[in-house]
Amino acid sequence: MNDTVDKLVIFLAKRDGIDKLVKTFQYVSKLVHWHIEATNPAAAQRAKQWEVASGLSRKAFRSGRFLTGFNALRRNPGSTPFFRFLAIFANAGEMVYFFFDHFLWLSRIGVIDTGLARKMSFISAFGEALGYVFFLISDFIIINEGLLEQRNLQKCILVEESSTEKAAERMETVKKIRADRIMRLMAVAANVADLVIAVADIEPNPLCNHTVTLGISGLVSAWAGWYRNWPT
Repeated sequence: MNDTVDKLVIFLAKRDGIDKLVKTFQYVSKLVHWHIEATNPAAAQRAKQWEVASGLSRKAFRSGRFLTGFNALRRNPGSTPFFRFLAIFANAGEMVYFFFDHFLWLSRIGVIDTGLARKMSFISAFGEALGYVFFLISDFIIINEGLLEQRNLQKCILVEESSTEKAAERMETVKKIRADRIMRLMAVAANVADLVIAVADIEPNPLCNHTVTLGISGLVSAWAGWYRNWPT
């Protein structure tokens, strides 16, 4: 119990931890509003206010977040020219998303022209979608490479004595590959879910813009991010 509390404290001390918690509030309240709108309008309105407040607070809390993409490129530009190419477009898209999200937030709270909200939303969502596409390509390639490496290592282990030091080292490498794959699959789930939400802003359509689609996508993204940021 104490260990869980300690991990929760560490999780909520992170900016991403708080963001995933508030994102959960945002999309749970969105689904609650949709579910009870016809039967309990007063409670539905409170749920809607909670959703809007959560969304706006997340935007405020992400101030300056666009610089993380630049920092990611500076620290880890990619191991090969191809991965550097993917990293540049992925992080550039994310930087556009977070940068124009500032203006979307200011527009929605009335600090700047409220008529700019739709335009800022489109630019921000377009950059977001572009970034997610390149992040997904990168993750799928790395997952595939990890699977190939894992198969080769397991074949080597089968032909060796399980007690040998070499086999133990290979087993440890296999465990690391599996752990990395789980984290990347969580990233894929979050990015696909957020891509759906971005498409709903770029090109509104009945499927992506349905409340259930947006609600479930938001929760998948929030909980996948929660898993990735939870202390181990």
